[in-house]
Amino acid sequence: MRVYSATDIGQKREINQDYIFVSADPVGNLPNLFVVADGMGGHNAGDFASKHGVTTLVDQVRRDANYNPVKVVRYALEAANTELLNNASDNAGLRGMGTTMVVCTIVGQYAYVANIGDSRLYVAQNKLRQITKDHSLVQEMVRMGEIDAEEARTHPKKNIITRAIGAEKTVEVDFFDLKLEAGCKILMCSDGLSNMVEDARIEEILLDKEHDLTWKGKELIREANQNGGKDNIAVVLIEPFVNEVEVC
Repeated sequence: MRVYSATDIGQKREINQDYIFVSADPVGNLPNLFVVADGMGGHNAGDFASKHGVTTLVDQVRRDANYNPVKVVRYALEAANTELLNNASDNAGLRGMGTTMVVCTIVGQYAYVANIGDSRLYVAQNKLRQITKDHSLVQEMVRMGEIDAEEARTHPKKNIITRAIGAEKTVEVDFFDLKLEAGCKILMCSDGLSNMVEDARIEEILLDKEHDLTWKGKELIREANQNGGKDNIAVVLIEPFVNEVEVC
């Protein structure tokens, strides 16, 4: 397995509220674990939500005696949700905080994916496919046929999400499982990438045969910043069936 991961503050923000966790080695009973979180909330609440939420999730995974990856991830997300709610209840400065999370673990030839919010997971083989579905007001409008995908990219309410860790007492999680093919690449990212770089360009970069995974990750971040860098940028790239890890 080869992995590249990085976050970038972008061009407009003063605080980096994106947080990632990357382990190609076992975490608890999971053979590997990858997480992207994009926090929200005033002052330091957003970066606290993403970092503390992910830390809680990872700690719960390490303690979980289950071997079913879906159960392990579900319980960990529920633990993170409860922990953020408790922190917000105890600290007025953290009230209203929350975080997106997209989580992936690869077991054999299968990837198990969980998603809350609008951080995404894509798979690139011969083409790019978005696996997760955004939990956002604008994407709900797209699904209802009220606007098209192109209008969604520039809609003034595109950053309003409909689900988040730490927002409600119960958290509704979408799960996906997919069979991975030789040569595929997985991209996990925050909306600081997906809002700034069109899917066609992401596909072009990921399917480039001349450059390695590190170049591809750095190029995605460079493009997001070149296009305005209006938000923090988080990128995790995974090639499941090779044997090198590159973490930045």
